[in-house]
Amino acid sequence: MLEAVDAETADDLFDIPPEVQFDDEFGIDSRTERETRRLVRSILDRNDELIELLGRGHYGYYVPSLVDHLADRSEFLTSYTQYQPEVSQGFLQVLFEYQSLLVELTGLEIANCSMYDAATALGEAATLADRVRSVNGHRVLVPDLLLEGRRSTLENYVAGTDLEVESYPTADANVDLEALEDAVDDDVVMIYAENPTVRGTIEEHLETIGEITTDAKALFALGTDPIALSLLQRPADVGVDVVVGDASVLGLPTSYGMGLGLFATREEYLRQVPGRLVGVSEDDTDRRAYTLTLQTREQHIRRERATSNICTNQAWVALRSAIHAAALGPNGMIDLAKRGVTRAESLADRVDDVAGVRAPVHDRRHFREFVARVDQPASAVAADLEERGFAVHVVDDHEIQLCVAGVPDDELDGFVAALEEVVR
Repeated sequence: MLEAVDAETADDLFDIPPEVQFDDEFGIDSRTERETRRLVRSILDRNDELIELLGRGHYGYYVPSLVDHLADRSEFLTSYTQYQPEVSQGFLQVLFEYQSLLVELTGLEIANCSMYDAATALGEAATLADRVRSVNGHRVLVPDLLLEGRRSTLENYVAGTDLEVESYPTADANVDLEALEDAVDDDVVMIYAENPTVRGTIEEHLETIGEITTDAKALFALGTDPIALSLLQRPADVGVDVVVGDASVLGLPTSYGMGLGLFATREEYLRQVPGRLVGVSEDDTDRRAYTLTLQTREQHIRRERATSNICTNQAWVALRSAIHAAALGPNGMIDLAKRGVTRAESLADRVDDVAGVRAPVHDRRHFREFVARVDQPASAVAADLEERGFAVHVVDDHEIQLCVAGVPDDELDGFVAALEEVVR
């Protein structure tokens, strides 16, 4: 092989500048365990201890301790992909329950287990739409409010295809229906919307968006999460074909990038679903048995038939989500979702009473978070709040975004008091 590429040694295959080559020395002093703990603690102590009213795609809820205790069992924590069902029944059952949870919440027949995060799930939805759409097309329409990271990942996903990503306008943080209709043509493959939106508003026009998508013979993809789905309309009931989003709102605290992508779709697209599916059958003694029934990635089938190059998944994180959902139960999930509405709207009312602040900016119902307008420069307000121990998002010159998920009521009291101080 070296002769074929005209190289003398394997080292010739790598063009690594000498200044960054490993010289067999890490330059790290040896330390005892106690010294190492002390060093790590001193580094971590440099982190700011802020009360975070941050959201916009990352949400931290209280995770019951039983999630840690069960998920940290060695059978789960050290498990690899469940290729051998005879030794993986427990893990496979939990993943089947996770899929069943998403099926119940979305109303769609198929959910996989699972995806990396919401952004890659959106990318997989676009490539699925490209494969199954009955007529030619190349445009994927997304709202202009879509998070930059998600759009970037989507564009990266479709870079090797004929697909193009285009934005359609929103009005008052909901889809601008007239503008969307004007943007739709025969060449649209997929229309993507979110509920709740990145600004915390409830999308009020899902059914109409579904009708526009159906008329264009495109696929309707919706971004959401399990807690929101426990309260909002089922996506299947408004014409949604694919549901994507982040399921880590259950089972994980705020993790700043680490997530759990959910992906659910209609049964007619079963053979096009990326990743893996856990199925249930019976063994030779008529007992219920679980197994990986569908694995459409290129490691398992011929490359030209593969639907995705995803080579792992978030099984352990999906397990945590399933445990958390089971601990809450249906009523508990609904109560948690309702608190996301009432607490956000209550905080918005209190913030609106502060002189120099108007909240919420959008005349909509809100879930978990909302945008507030401040008379002073938003960056200055955020900086002053940070000095007082609170972190908020700056979304515009005079707009900040506030999220109540995971923030105790007494800390919200402290935030309102701090806000009153900084906007005087």
